Amino acid sequence: MVKLNKKLLVDSVFLIILGMATSLSLPPYNYFVINFFTYSLFFIFILKKLNSQKLKKYFFFYGWLFGFGYFVTNLYWISISLTFDQGFKFLIPITIFLIPAFLAIFYGMFTYLFMIIKPNNIVNSLLIFSLIFSIFEFVRGSILTGFPWNLIAYSFLNQLEIISITSLIGTYGFNLFCISLFCSPALLILRGSYKEVIVFILFLVILISFYFYGNFYKKKFYLSNNIKLEYTIRVVGSNISLDRFYKDINPVQVIKELINISDPNLEEKIIFIWPEGIIPGIFQNELIEYKKLFKDKFNTNHLLAIGINSQDATDDSLDYFNTLSVYDNELNLLSSYNKIKLVPFGEFLPFEKFFSRIGLKTVTNNYQSYTKGKIRNIIEIRKENFSLRILPLVCYEIIYSGKIFKKTDFDLIINISEDGWFGKSIGPEQHFAHSIFRSIESGKYIVRAANNGTSAIINPIGKIEKSLNLNKNGYLDFNKRKLIQPTVFSKYGNKIFGFLILLYIFLIFSTSFVFSFNRITTVFKNKIRKAKK
Repeated sequence: MVKLNKKLLVDSVFLIILGMATSLSLPPYNYFVINFFTYSLFFIFILKKLNSQKLKKYFFFYGWLFGFGYFVTNLYWISISLTFDQGFKFLIPITIFLIPAFLAIFYGMFTYLFMIIKPNNIVNSLLIFSLIFSIFEFVRGSILTGFPWNLIAYSFLNQLEIISITSLIGTYGFNLFCISLFCSPALLILRGSYKEVIVFILFLVILISFYFYGNFYKKKFYLSNNIKLEYTIRVVGSNISLDRFYKDINPVQVIKELINISDPNLEEKIIFIWPEGIIPGIFQNELIEYKKLFKDKFNTNHLLAIGINSQDATDDSLDYFNTLSVYDNELNLLSSYNKIKLVPFGEFLPFEKFFSRIGLKTVTNNYQSYTKGKIRNIIEIRKENFSLRILPLVCYEIIYSGKIFKKTDFDLIINISEDGWFGKSIGPEQHFAHSIFRSIESGKYIVRAANNGTSAIINPIGKIEKSLNLNKNGYLDFNKRKLIQPTVFSKYGNKIFGFLILLYIFLIFSTSFVFSFNRITTVFKNKIRKAKK
């Protein structure tokens, strides 16, 4: 018994370290090669434990420990948002442990289910392992409000030619392949015949084919026609402290600073994009009261898109929304979009009646929870002969692969964000990584305006055409774009992931049949040899 306990302790430390090391493959580090070691070792570890009846009850914890080590090292920055309000600081130790512990449950369920299935050969084991793992990652990104952060697919962020395949199969489909690829070196270690080597080589060939597809896709993009925009879209990035929400900073000071950063030219036609929730203490309908600040800087050539909270009276209460609003130069509201995907505890309290009684509130405002919008409507900006259709995404909404739009009839995506809640951590860079994947999946340009984060113009092949460094004031101008056809993924979304699941199931049954047939053939041949002797 003592020997078993020591072995379990060693196993636990080993799995946590494996998970922690895997985090180094994610942004901003992107040492993706490390996954070939960590995933293969994790896969081998799980396979070696399958034959022990005594260890079956521990299989959930094997996955949980790996997941905990993984998430505790790459999501620590979530607790930083609690440092801005004294009332939340007591929760910091809890969030550092609790959030990774919760997310690791999905990894625990996947290893437990894998143990129940108990595949009958090595290749099947790899396919089933990858399939179940990827399905639980999809569930993690969908259940409740979903949190699809830090899929292992994001470790290929810097290999744009390879991740171009997401224009066809999406991030979840690519994530399924990545799990298989990173586990495939284990086939060389555990091989029983040449077949496992062939499968390993096949995964490498598929990876190389992704690269060649991406290269072709890139060349095709750059050969397409340019379209000159009549209006320049000016993406404003800022470094305005979050103290503005907690120290009653006069909004006039912030507005003046933003106008100064925007550097408006009365002769140029410009649409200014300001970040999420950038102006403290005022709502959408109150911005017009500050009209005089814009009078000498803005004219009829100018429009403003800004993240600003809005409110709406319903019966005896007020609903609050995190909103992207579009104004003309007189600050008349032209159009707006209310954020649909809200951040739990950041923008709304689950079970608010209960938690509010014990003194909890949302992190990002001093009033009640935000109400989520009803629909993500495409905003059409029309002015004289100019027309621009934009898909608005507010902050966190950029992380949802396959769920950000249903129709492709828009020109570009505007993403506004406030990344100051992440502090000076890896959080803002992880957040920005999602924008690159969404641009490739959708085949659309993304213009991203962030406060305390990365502002950028990203083209449809994931190339960052222009960017502002973290925590810098400035602007980026976007005034021409290339035409590109809607991507396969933009048409079918995560249905493609469903198709890949069916493909894996077919491969699993096929390999089971082949390996079983080979075993029977081998036994039959051996019997014939013995009979001849």
